[in-house]
Amino acid sequence: MQLQKLWAGGKRFPKAFRMGVFAIAAFVVAVPVVSHGLWQQSPNPHLPPELNRVPDSNQANDINSQQTQKKDFEAANTERKKQIADDSQKLLKLATDLKTEVDKTSKDTLSLNVIRKADAIEKLAQDVKEKMKLSVGPG
Repeated sequence: MQLQKLWAGGKRFPKAFRMGVFAIAAFVVAVPVVSHGLWQQSPNPHLPPELNRVPDSNQANDINSQQTQKKDFEAANTERKKQIADDSQKLLKLATDLKTEVDKTSKDTLSLNVIRKADAIEKLAQDVKEKMKLSVGPG
C-alpha cells in the first residue's frame, strides 16, 4: 500500500523519475527486438549486398564441391609427403648397405651387387626428387 502511494506521486518518486524509469524499461525491451530485426536483414552491413545474400542451390553445390576438392588435394599432398618420407628412409638404408658392400670389396674390383644397389639408389632418388617437385592443387 505504501509503495503504491509512493509510486502514485509521493515525495520519493516524482513524475519525472517515473517517466525516466518507463523510458529505460522501454529502451531495454526495444533495443534487442530492433537490433535482432536489423541483424536478420543485413548480417554484415559493411559488405556489399551481393555478398550478403544466401547462395542458391547451384552456388551451394559449387561451394561444397570446392571444399571437397580442397580436402582431396590436402589428402593427396599428405599422402605424397608420407611417401617421400618412406622413400627417404629406404634411400638411407640402401646407401648404408651400399657403403657396407663397398667397404668389403677391394679398391680395384666392384661386385655386380654393388652396381645394382647403386642403380636402385639412383632410381629411388629420382623418384623422390620428382615427388618433391609435385604438389597437388587446383590448376
